[in-house]
Amino acid sequence: MRLARVLFQASQKVTTGIVGLPVNPAARTQLIGLYKQTLDELKAKIPEKAVYRQSVEAITTYRLKVVEENEDPSLIEKLINSGQVEELVGQAEDEIQLIAKMAEWKAWEPLEEPAPPRQW
Repeated sequence: MRLARVLFQASQKVTTGIVGLPVNPAARTQLIGLYKQTLDELKAKIPEKAVYRQSVEAITTYRLKVVEENEDPSLIEKLINSGQVEELVGQAEDEIQLIAKMAEWKAWEPLEEPAPPRQW
């Protein structure tokens, strides 16, 4: 029994190693909610044919699948390969805010004026 407690305590994350970013023991649950919210926001605000929507849907769907299928935060971090779970929470929150901005900007619509020659 004592060995099990020692092993359990050793597996608990104590710090993220990033100043100002505390350990989030509920990161997995929070990520599931944020990823579902991201997909809902995309469907409600961004047209299906927009490249932005297609890209974010693909990334978010993959990440949601990884988080739902795995309970170990270190495995989630390894499979997603975009930082610690605490950082992934921040990324997901930022993406939700960006969806609102993209909907406002309507970046998928044609330019109001043609771009100057050789701009891109």
